[in-house]
Amino acid sequence: APAAMSELCRLAMAGAVNEAQRANAKLARLHQALFLEANPIPVKWAVHRQGLIEAGIRLPMTWLSVEWRERVEAAMRQAEVLHP
Repeated sequence: APAAMSELCRLAMAGAVNEAQRANAKLARLHQALFLEANPIPVKWAVHRQGLIEAGIRLPMTWLSVEWRERVEAAMRQAEVLHP
């Protein structure tokens, strides 16, 4: 969500508090989901889910646990970085 995060920062630096809060609310669930497991595991999985990287990572890192995948996907959709 680089564009959304950039816009959030731009709004905050411009003093557009209400707009920045709305932008932050759109990303808050994703920020939380990306820390369900140790960083960068959820981030790598999310980027793979978007089709931006291939499957396969080096140990000692592992893929995101199956139990968290639906939650991360939902947060990605809510932040509009993953489309159905």
